[in-house]
Amino acid sequence: MSGHRPGTRAAHTARATRRHGTWSMEERAAQPVRPLPVEVPPGTAALTVTLDHPRDAGVLDLGLLGPDGEFRGWSGGARDRFTVTEQWATPGYLPGPLTPGTWQILLRLHRVPPGGLPYTLHTETPAGPAPAAPEETPPPPLPPGRRRTRRPVPPLDGARWLAGDLHAHTLHSDGSLTVDELARRGAAEGLDFLAVTDHNTVSHHPSLAAAGRRQGITLLPGQEVTTDLGHANVLGDTGWIDFRAPAARWLDDAEAAGGILSVNHPLAGDCAWELPFAGRRPRHAELWHHTWTDRRDAGPLAWAAAWRPGLVPLGGSDFHDPAQGRPPGTPTTWVLAEDDSAAAILDGIAHGRTAVSAGPHAPVLLRYGDELLALGAAGTVLVRADGERTVVRSDRARLPAGEGLHRLESWECEVVALSG
Repeated sequence: MSGHRPGTRAAHTARATRRHGTWSMEERAAQPVRPLPVEVPPGTAALTVTLDHPRDAGVLDLGLLGPDGEFRGWSGGARDRFTVTEQWATPGYLPGPLTPGTWQILLRLHRVPPGGLPYTLHTETPAGPAPAAPEETPPPPLPPGRRRTRRPVPPLDGARWLAGDLHAHTLHSDGSLTVDELARRGAAEGLDFLAVTDHNTVSHHPSLAAAGRRQGITLLPGQEVTTDLGHANVLGDTGWIDFRAPAARWLDDAEAAGGILSVNHPLAGDCAWELPFAGRRPRHAELWHHTWTDRRDAGPLAWAAAWRPGLVPLGGSDFHDPAQGRPPGTPTTWVLAEDDSAAAILDGIAHGRTAVSAGPHAPVLLRYGDELLALGAAGTVLVRADGERTVVRSDRARLPAGEGLHRLESWECEVVALSG
């Protein structure tokens, strides 16, 4: 805890540790993620960590590494207390053996004011029986007739266009719903799939398949690798991607594990993309994010053109809470897949068979080989990658396709749909 102000101290009891201090702006500038050691003695039944700091003054994020540096959880600023046991853990954290040794509590100094940010960290490592796991009863599947019917689209050589959302959060990070509750809401909107992309954690992955089966929707494993300088979704069962590493490592590690990395909301306020990639850049990007509220603004399109040729457009609602007022699937990502399994959907995304629309019932532009099919798009304009424009006069129009990104625009130059 070097560099802390005089008076910083740690107090120890047999099974508890309390430490406190004040983080400075200089410490944040030098090293924003700080590992703080905690000893886990033999016979520990649970590790409970409580962080206290004035939330109206700044923000500290919270996480945990095991004695060999292995990932055991991350909750960011979403919660200030967690428990890990062998059988269960607070959402965001992984249950498993409490191996004796020196563990590391991770604190990210996310927002530190000029006067510094005081904090207190309390850890408990009791012996004896572990505390009981909190009870959770999943909601029942949707009753018949409660699921909206999405726009029907024709298949292509046996493959189907499936509608989904590639960016959503649960209680495993800063969302308000359980995995089952989120899945139920996605199914209610008529979505075929939903990627669960909690921040800097994979603790939700083990529950996805069963929750998807219960709620009648395919859930894709994902994680939103989150830093102060940019966010990226990693789609696929890749294991944890270390957000502390350079972004180029995220891409290498994701692909080595069979996953897909997508740059998230590259122009979204204080979450805009500022990180460099040494050498190659990812092909995938969340070009259409819910923050693109004025789609006459060509900023995301200009960013895509400057980013790299052959960019694969994706969309995501970044759903956190029903109180936001926008459901999952706003926008909707369409994927051409051989079936509705997670593996087939991820394969379609990896190969760039994607399109994006405002929602599952909105006008859509889909590629069928050398043709584009525009559905529900009468009165719009097709804009090809080279800038050539064609007016769409019917609600089911087939049009020649070229290379690169295509879009539908309204007569006011508002983007209506994207196609890779």
